[in-house]
Amino acid sequence: MDITDIKIRLVPGEDQLRAFATVVFDSVLVVHNIKVIYNGERLIVAMPSRVVANGGYKDVVHPINSSFRELLSRKVLAAYQEKVAQEGH
Repeated sequence: MDITDIKIRLVPGEDQLRAFATVVFDSVLVVHNIKVIYNGERLIVAMPSRVVANGGYKDVVHPINSSFRELLSRKVLAAYQEKVAQEGH
């Protein structure tokens, strides 16, 4: 599965949440609300999630294997850095 497009929406004024990403796969499937989060040490990519009955969170979608997770994270973070550079943040 190829990542065919990534759109980044910066979130100004937040401490940890830095951006939302929309990622298109093979030009036929889109996943919205992938988060770029600063955890105090580095930027991480978090999958879209929902609140469950016990108050915790459960991912709505997620990569099945670590190699695709790494690829997705690398591409989303690269798109984020490019957007930040364009916006001058």
